[in-house]
Amino acid sequence: MNDLTAPDAQAGTDFSKGAAFCNGRYVPAGEASISIFDWGFGKSDVTYDVVHVWGGAFFRLDHHLTRFEKSVAGLRMSLTYSRAEIAGILTECVRLSGLREAYVAMIATRGVPLPGMPRRPSLMQNRFYAYAIPWIDVIPPDVQERGAHLIVARTQRISPKSVDPTIKNYHWGDLVRAMFEAEDAGADNAVLLDADGLVTEGPGFNVFLVKDGTVVSPDRGALEGITRQTVFDLCDELGIPWEIRAITADELRDADEIFTSTTAGGVMPAARIDGTILSNDRPGPISARLKDSYWQWHRDGRDATPIDYG
Repeated sequence: MNDLTAPDAQAGTDFSKGAAFCNGRYVPAGEASISIFDWGFGKSDVTYDVVHVWGGAFFRLDHHLTRFEKSVAGLRMSLTYSRAEIAGILTECVRLSGLREAYVAMIATRGVPLPGMPRRPSLMQNRFYAYAIPWIDVIPPDVQERGAHLIVARTQRISPKSVDPTIKNYHWGDLVRAMFEAEDAGADNAVLLDADGLVTEGPGFNVFLVKDGTVVSPDRGALEGITRQTVFDLCDELGIPWEIRAITADELRDADEIFTSTTAGGVMPAARIDGTILSNDRPGPISARLKDSYWQWHRDGRDATPIDYG
């Protein structure tokens, strides 16, 4: 196994703003870099996953490692690090930073073509990066408290026939454009539809509606989120019916409640969609219950992998 800790090399280095693993060594987050010739940068030929640390422990780390492995295989990449070594690298990034709440990423890129190499991605050596930085909320806590204001974007989600949404990726052109739409409309964020006018996901989060007591999430065009799965697990425990199926934009606007989910924020309720007020302009009761239960799992240490900070 490679020596992936090398603590003596970090003596006196300030990792308080985060730590990264680049080119086989650990550096402060502000010094992390990737070659401009790497296809991960120039062609968005990259996959990644994000796991969060809360209270000094990873949450559902094994789930994220499994999805990352599937994504790497799905893009026909391979890494020189084993699953255990990747877990060790992520842990070391957090340990070096000292962060108790952190956003932790693992990244695989296609790599840098050698001079004179044929333009064939199968010939390239794939690269691995990782980092841990202070906690990030996709939707700020104060907005979650009052309930996010969402819009249904005019921008269409990239077709899954072109980019597989179940492989976490950096193809964010459509998502960023939708975020600008939300900004221009005075909303907090956006939900995108596919070519058939059906709900997919938002920029970095899964979408749910609640109708007549049932939680519903889209069956297409979306990442199979770990937090999304946690919501379904919570529903099972709480006796809340749930289903995955096609959702129209009109169904979303007519919902009793709407909420979103992501590793970077957890369960995040909404209060408005396209100006329509839901649940008296506050997070709905089922959304609030799921959010509270999600964080209770953290407080109870369920699915937690504690970090030894030394």
